[in-house]
Amino acid sequence: MTGPLATFLAPSRFLDHDHRAVQEFAGRATGPVTDPRAKATAIFTAVRDQLWYDPYTLSQDPADYRASSIARRGHGWCVPKAVLLTAACRAAGIPARLGFADVRNHLQTDTLRARMGGSDLFVYHGYSELYLDGRWVKATPAFNKELCARFGVPPIEFDGLHDALMHPYCADGSRYMDYVTDHGWYPDLPLDEIFAALRAEYGNALTDTDGAATPTGADTFTR
Repeated sequence: MTGPLATFLAPSRFLDHDHRAVQEFAGRATGPVTDPRAKATAIFTAVRDQLWYDPYTLSQDPADYRASSIARRGHGWCVPKAVLLTAACRAAGIPARLGFADVRNHLQTDTLRARMGGSDLFVYHGYSELYLDGRWVKATPAFNKELCARFGVPPIEFDGLHDALMHPYCADGSRYMDYVTDHGWYPDLPLDEIFAALRAEYGNALTDTDGAATPTGADTFTR
């Protein structure tokens, strides 16, 4: 493809969908499907449910945020999962880009809130924008189905036609998620910008000095 959409199909530093691991992940997810919308929904479901959402794995090693590395892991927080969804869709021939927003999460464990310095604001929550049927649609694959069941929240479903973002309410009607600030879209992962925002909001609460994820006790997020 040439023209404006070509940027959103090209491999990049983090969206390295020319890597065999990403191509194989996309191929397993889509199988023989050829319709772009059906491929996108299949890849979304695979990323949502095959990678456990783990907010305690905020590595600061850039290599851990390449789609090829993420595809070989079984867990990740919202940003790596959005990276993999975006890259796998590009591998399947679907123009895709990354989006970020600050969200206020009303479902949070005491352990995670403590790690975040008492805040319930998640800065630079990652999602994907996919170009389907002539327009961009947003999709967030962050929370896997099993984790949603633990919290009593319906999993996000993506039909390729409508935006699939976080539900504002839980199943019992209580508040769940508010979108506070939308940072827009990016052709590749702005990792330095994201970690600058994390440090500004939470200090060093989320990672230790050598960049490894800090160990934590078991809570609802733990597999």
